Amino acid sequence: MVAIPATLSPSEVPGWDREVDVLVAGQGVAGTCAALEAHRAGADVLIVERASGGGGASALSSGIFYLGGGTAVQQAAGYNDTAEELAKFLLASCDPLDANAAIAFANDCKDHFDWLETQGVPFERSYFGGKAVWLDDTTCLMWTGNEKAWPYREAARPAPRGHKVAGVGENAGAAGMKPLLEKCEAEGIAAIYDSAVVALVQDADGRVVGVKVRQVGGELYIRARRGVIIACGSHNMSEDLIKENLPLLSETSEPLGIPSNDGAGVKLGLSAGAHAVALDGVIPTASIYPPGQLIKGIVVNRNGERFVSEDVYHGRLGNFVMEQPGQTAYLIVDSEIFAYPENPLAKHTLIDGYETVEEMEAGLDLPTGSLVETMRAYNESAHRGVDPRFHKHVDWIKPLDQGPYAAFDISFDKSHYLFITLGGIKTDAMGRALDLKSNAIPGLYVVGASAAHIPRTGKAYASGLSLGPGSYFGRRAGAHAAGANWR
Repeated sequence: MVAIPATLSPSEVPGWDREVDVLVAGQGVAGTCAALEAHRAGADVLIVERASGGGGASALSSGIFYLGGGTAVQQAAGYNDTAEELAKFLLASCDPLDANAAIAFANDCKDHFDWLETQGVPFERSYFGGKAVWLDDTTCLMWTGNEKAWPYREAARPAPRGHKVAGVGENAGAAGMKPLLEKCEAEGIAAIYDSAVVALVQDADGRVVGVKVRQVGGELYIRARRGVIIACGSHNMSEDLIKENLPLLSETSEPLGIPSNDGAGVKLGLSAGAHAVALDGVIPTASIYPPGQLIKGIVVNRNGERFVSEDVYHGRLGNFVMEQPGQTAYLIVDSEIFAYPENPLAKHTLIDGYETVEEMEAGLDLPTGSLVETMRAYNESAHRGVDPRFHKHVDWIKPLDQGPYAAFDISFDKSHYLFITLGGIKTDAMGRALDLKSNAIPGLYVVGASAAHIPRTGKAYASGLSLGPGSYFGRRAGAHAAGANWR
């Protein structure tokens, strides 16, 4: 049973310790952008952050913003992306809960990129054309989703849209958060740290008018005249929400987040009557690449059958592996493309090498004739440069006919899958929290990973669809809460 905090009525507040126009709970990328826009619209803003400083999980991320529509980086790399093509891809791939919100993001995406650069977020005019989960250098533009995968490449013209900030390593996100936090400080936006919003104050009309804050030295009650913006991050670390909504996660799965990603934002929204959606959405990742040549192999389940195109985004592949019989899957390669997976976190193990497909089938204890037939059919088509079953992109099609062969165990309960939760509070295009029937909860906004993402499952995700839309909808919520029109 998920524990939901109780709301307070104004009569239960012993006294307001402080009053502001807009209160922002959380200072990751969504909360920071919300605070900047609200402040610039003339609102008196206060940020309440649980940690001892700003940044949140955004600062520990790989720093990829999913952006498109013809950004300066895309143009420098020779890609003529448009808002229409970006919208077509999002609508086809993500099946968003709110198509209008996704279209608004697509239409404003190029301008949002310019806004981020104006704040000092650093993006190089550089491009990486291969397959990678993250980059160890400052290269910017990457392919980070299913743009080239079927059927999405037929729904929209493929373009790379992962814009990585000019930071180094897996936690490059700090280079993106630093200038945003410095803007907040330079503009005098008030913030209190080591402070957690533990309850919302809601009046008899259902309007959220303030919050209760817990600090080491006691409690504060802060009134918000115009609105409360929840930007508390995801629910990766929430044992009760995970247990209730994601029963397929295995004991070898590990949440990717920070301690405060405990679902506080989702639970606060629920307490005020907002509705949560897609809490069973998850991105489990233990990528088989790099090296990219392994994508030319095939992935089969314990029935000896392929079940997905191997060139898809690593989170999409992970979701399919999670759902296979016994959560079992094997990566099959021949001698021509043999290599060890380089992802140090995935722990994909080499099972063995085999002289023939028949020996491999027996060694993996697959049904008699299953792998032999799968390989025969795949190779027959691969010799013609096609994959009629799952339509793998031609760049990754190669007959697997150069023995000996090898199999890697990529099973969900054997490898080490890191996961990020999706889903959260249902919101509109302005970030307003919505109830079951899509009525707005007055005075309450939810943005970032506390809100339901544009993609609701890991099968639809692309790296950067947290920081990109999170920062954008944070801005919209901040402006709306302050009473300003969005452009």
